[in-house]
Amino acid sequence: MKSLYTLILACFFTLSVTAQIEKPVTWSFSKKKISDTEYDLIFKASIQKGWYTYSQYLESDDGPVRTSFNYDKGNHFTLVGKNKEISSHRKEGPEPLFDNMNLIKFSEEVTFVQRIKLADATKAIKGYLEFMTCDNEKCLPPEEVDFVFDLSKESKTGAVDPVAIPPVDNKTPFETTDPSNATASGQNVVTEGSTDTTSTGSSVATGADPGAVDPVKAYKFDQTQSKSNCNSTTSEEAPASLWLLFVLGFIGGLIAFITPCILPMVPLTVSYFIKSSTTKAKGISNAVQYALSIIIIYTGVGLLLTAIFGADALNVLSTNAVFNVVLFLLFIAFAFSFFGYYELTLPSSWANKTESMSSRGGFLGIFFMAFTLAIVSFSCTGLIAGSLLVQTVSGTGPQLFGRIPLEPVVGMFGFSVALALPFALFAGFPAWLKQLPKSGSWMNIVKVTLGFIEIALAFKFLSVADMTKSWKILPYELFLAVWILCALALVAYYFGFIRFPGESKPVKVTPTRWALGLGFGAMVIYFAMGFRLDKTSETFDSPNLLSGILPPPGYSYIYPKECPLDFNCFHDFESALAYARQEKKPLLVDFTGYGCVNCRRMEDNVWDKEGVYDLIKKNYVLVSLYVDDRKELEQPYTSALSGRTVKTVGKKWTELQIAHFNRNSQPYYVLLDNNLKVLNEPRGYTPDIIEYKDFLQCGYDRFQEGQQKLLGSR
Repeated sequence: MKSLYTLILACFFTLSVTAQIEKPVTWSFSKKKISDTEYDLIFKASIQKGWYTYSQYLESDDGPVRTSFNYDKGNHFTLVGKNKEISSHRKEGPEPLFDNMNLIKFSEEVTFVQRIKLADATKAIKGYLEFMTCDNEKCLPPEEVDFVFDLSKESKTGAVDPVAIPPVDNKTPFETTDPSNATASGQNVVTEGSTDTTSTGSSVATGADPGAVDPVKAYKFDQTQSKSNCNSTTSEEAPASLWLLFVLGFIGGLIAFITPCILPMVPLTVSYFIKSSTTKAKGISNAVQYALSIIIIYTGVGLLLTAIFGADALNVLSTNAVFNVVLFLLFIAFAFSFFGYYELTLPSSWANKTESMSSRGGFLGIFFMAFTLAIVSFSCTGLIAGSLLVQTVSGTGPQLFGRIPLEPVVGMFGFSVALALPFALFAGFPAWLKQLPKSGSWMNIVKVTLGFIEIALAFKFLSVADMTKSWKILPYELFLAVWILCALALVAYYFGFIRFPGESKPVKVTPTRWALGLGFGAMVIYFAMGFRLDKTSETFDSPNLLSGILPPPGYSYIYPKECPLDFNCFHDFESALAYARQEKKPLLVDFTGYGCVNCRRMEDNVWDKEGVYDLIKKNYVLVSLYVDDRKELEQPYTSALSGRTVKTVGKKWTELQIAHFNRNSQPYYVLLDNNLKVLNEPRGYTPDIIEYKDFLQCGYDRFQEGQQKLLGSR
């Protein structure tokens, strides 16, 4: 198993798919006959200038992903010896990008040769290789490339025979092709003895039928009405207000400011600037520079990570099961750190290094003083800032330079302003320092409160992983019970029934503790209302404030429902289309996701409202397509969009949405007649009930008009 370092590397060194997709390595495959039973399988990588790929034989897994070759099991062949690496551009030595680890890497080109002994020539040798590429500044995520070697044809000893690899046509990915045509259907037949080795790998995976027709490109949607509405106006999905994101970031910064990592530093830092400066004006100037440095550091981190991630990559990660389980464990670890059982910090050498650089003086020295604060306060600010980054990326908001989403940058700017502003204000008005609350038991209350909040949020991440993988270990009832228990534990803590390391015995219940205890007690009652039965949906009634946080009420042990609000829905487009034609109804195509917060908000707060509910239930065939469904397809196929093999149900629906509607964010709603004609302009997140009702009514009216015209023509 790859190390945690490799997982983090793959996450944080991902390029945004909203920018031009970089493909610095292409693969070609061939075979060479050695004897009647022995062949060399040849894998050649052509690498763009400035990029590198790595050897199979690295000393440790705590660095880049090594190149590896994985074969389908079978008794029709055996490997002979190790896979050889041949390149005139081999480099070995310390790699700065990976903490000067000693690595073997290749530039320009490298050939891997694996000798095999063949027992049955009628069976193809299939598998996939995995590799990673980096330049001097960044790395791309590890990539898998599938290969198929057909050794059923006899070739002369020493002759090089290219492998049949299905072609990837990126110019016209959705043109109708004749399945009888070998090239169009993915059967790139190569003449025996040919030396043309230009076929590149990136296609059929193990178990896939290379001749399988891409079902996504088979659909032909009529989109002549996709930009019009019945009221002759168009409506774009409104992204979250940047001002609102700034305010939310500012609130997060204020919470971080009153934690024990930051607040005690304020009087010390401000006093240092005032006393070490020759004039009061100079002291204020230094404090302002310190505050600006904090803003630059945190906003710069937001800018850097979102430039690397991009909105689409973050959206993908937000529903990735492994990533969410890692976040769950991190939040639990940080929670117990807040409880006082141990302390989580970044390596002390980092703080020592930045502190030593702060002695240089001038703005650079002040900047590194601020950088030191950011490092030593990581245990209090890390998860608040990190959560802000992930949760503010919608994928639909404005972008800087056309690729860097602005939402998380604005959020981090608000966060850093809240952290930095007090340093400048207290330097300008030092008398205010006397009014600053002193460290004491109240700080412990803040830490413990944040600890229980982090436990509650941790289960949100685990819930996303649970739903995408269909484990059903954290259904609606259990998730809600966890949140109720966290609120109850806080009530017990405020009233002194629970104590943590370092706290006095007994605890004096102050008016503040009484107020907090009663407040969270009210939350317990409110959360418990989520166990009420909704007669319409015949399942639980989710509290409005928890909409989008809780799993869908139908994701339940007691009242399980396959569809939201107990609609009669489908999860397969083909079945839904057939049913719509049978019932002579239009389709409501709901591109959704298990981890999609706004999807749950639409189901809980819009779909269940009067007028909207009846329109959907009586007049439409609902098909909910979960883009993060990890179930394996019965028949994998080669995508005409990407050239890769589509193996999961969710990936199939993702490609359907991107290929035909040029959209990759959820929720996304498309109204279709049963001949695949788009009835009006599709919609994204639309919390306005009247607007969404008009959207549905418009689509149904146009469907009815089309039916009447059809009857009239007969």
